[in-house]
Amino acid sequence: MAIIIKSLFILPLFFVSGFAEKFDQPNAYQVLNKEHILGPHELFGNPFGNPDDYKKVKVPDDFGTQIQGDDVAAPVSNKPQNGPPDSPNLATLGFKGAWELVSKNSGVSAMHAILLPKINQVLMYDATIWKISNIRLPNGECRILNKTTGEKDCWCHSVLYDINNAKLTPLELHTDTWCSSGGLDVNGNLVSTGGFQGGANTVRYLGTCKGCNWREYPTALADRRWYSTQATLADGGFIVVGGRDAFSYEYIPAEGKCNAKPFLFEFLRQTTDPEENNLYPFVFLSTDGNVFIFANSRSVLLSPKSNKIVREFPVLPGGHRNYPASGMAALLPLKLKAEGQTMVNTEVLICGGSAHKDSYSKAEKNIFYTALQDCARMKITGNDSVWRRELMPTPRVMGDMMILPTGEALILNGAKRGASGWGFAREPNFAPVLYNPRAKKGERFTELAPSNIPRMYHSVSAVLPDGKVLVGGSNTNNGYIYDAMYPTELRIEKFSPPYLNPALAKKRPVIQGMPSAITYGGNVAVQIKLEGSQVQQQDLKVAMYCPAFTTHGVSMNQRLIDLGLKEVKSNVGTHTIVAVAPPSNMIAPPGFYLFSVVYQGVPSVAKWVQIK
Repeated sequence: MAIIIKSLFILPLFFVSGFAEKFDQPNAYQVLNKEHILGPHELFGNPFGNPDDYKKVKVPDDFGTQIQGDDVAAPVSNKPQNGPPDSPNLATLGFKGAWELVSKNSGVSAMHAILLPKINQVLMYDATIWKISNIRLPNGECRILNKTTGEKDCWCHSVLYDINNAKLTPLELHTDTWCSSGGLDVNGNLVSTGGFQGGANTVRYLGTCKGCNWREYPTALADRRWYSTQATLADGGFIVVGGRDAFSYEYIPAEGKCNAKPFLFEFLRQTTDPEENNLYPFVFLSTDGNVFIFANSRSVLLSPKSNKIVREFPVLPGGHRNYPASGMAALLPLKLKAEGQTMVNTEVLICGGSAHKDSYSKAEKNIFYTALQDCARMKITGNDSVWRRELMPTPRVMGDMMILPTGEALILNGAKRGASGWGFAREPNFAPVLYNPRAKKGERFTELAPSNIPRMYHSVSAVLPDGKVLVGGSNTNNGYIYDAMYPTELRIEKFSPPYLNPALAKKRPVIQGMPSAITYGGNVAVQIKLEGSQVQQQDLKVAMYCPAFTTHGVSMNQRLIDLGLKEVKSNVGTHTIVAVAPPSNMIAPPGFYLFSVVYQGVPSVAKWVQIK
């Protein structure tokens, strides 16, 4: 049945593709913004079922994470970690983090989210397909969907959320952003790609000026990008990889321009399967300028200069990691030296997913496999690239992985069983987990204080300047439905990691002075206020963080760089730190970063800095 539905969905797309020239007209997106039969990943699940129904069905062959030999280290949760002095396990002080509800109405169900530079607002949006949300467009404005019938959509589908006062600013979207991708350009503007129906070939732009609204170009991309991944390149441009039935990639053209054709990418065809477990591939810029692409269980390095695969890595054992099996991935912090550094090691971390490639189709039949519980990390620079696995405290699918200013990874949201899709997961995973990459294997995980709000399919997260993590979204329903098993979720929370323990307040640095722009390889002088006459250099860290664009458990373009320190000069309560900016755009692509000073594991409130 799924194959038939998929075919029915694709046929209209071939018909429409012959009329691409019509999209030069204003509002041409409306040609495609019509009802279509949905594909297998959009089938309507049962929103009114029993969340404990999985307990009544015997799941055949539900083996979860298999441990073979000693290649997987079991977690030793909450044990004091033997990391370096600048990364103590603050959770062992008894504070496992704290949750606070900061808004009961996000206006839109947050399917996509990113913190925007300078204005300190989180952009959240869902999709136009439902023609409804919980906030209307301002001043009685409406989108005209059909000039003949007069059909309108007066609901807002994207908002700016002020992280200080929870105020919402509605923005008007035209093309459908359902399951799209995005990232920040050199000047801090959002660049959004792809989506559903008339949005699939679209590139959108949103600036950070007061009164800025979306600018949309429905024919900019050569291939349809639905469930694709967007990644920033060393020159500040973007590559867009994959998507539903798109075994290709392309580079985002200049605003207002259109790509003539994509680059065919056989790797994506090879890694697909009947469940399409290579959607939303994990894509990261490596420090050698090449692009790391992970799909299903395989990964390669692609040269954006030659458009050739320059390296293939070992297969990651254990299961399937991309949508709809939906694991999580992050680039681990890049550690720099003050001088004399010729190579920067690059490691990726991939956690969770499903051991079963048919987890989606089984969930459609109310069989919910236990999610994978393992994390695997691998160095993608050098010649010794080997996956090394270890166990999280609990299984997780559809989670988010956020890199904190301390360099730790916060794993949160998602479920313990099932797959991505409407109603296709069970047993919410309420408890975040802190992963310390610098601790010993087997001692890296600490389970933290749980939320009481399920964050299932279509949840998002964002690291904020004050070190808290904003958490929103969760909509496992085809529309805005509030009396479901897992209702459409509009509440917004903030999570305070262990470093925000009130008992550590005196250890928190305050940035009093620093430049707003820096250059590659130059010195960066930062003045901080901190109690004490002397501050030891080994107790300090200076970090630059590129905000993630999160959707569907994928944190696109997230990047943390641990700068090399030259010296620290101390006076009573005031200290000057001299750090060295990243040496090249392959380490830190040009753009805006959150700049933090961390003292004994406690970060300052971050400031925005631009490098170019």
